[in-house]
Amino acid sequence: MSLTLTLSLLFAAAAVTLFAGWRGARAPDPSKGPRMAPWRFIMLLGAALIFLLLIHVATLLGAPRPDYLA
Repeated sequence: MSLTLTLSLLFAAAAVTLFAGWRGARAPDPSKGPRMAPWRFIMLLGAALIFLLLIHVATLLGAPRPDYLA
């Protein structure tokens, strides 16, 4: 995967994570009914994806890999 694609996926994952964090932190409104999207879980998945993409960016920029992965 190229650096451009990785960075665009990283920024998209960050946007989804921030949006899900904002939606998950809002107070519940019983008059609108129950929340149907698990916003906190979506935020957690987005943060995990960000972590993996940051590792991928580091390896693309030349960070050394551990010997046990080679």
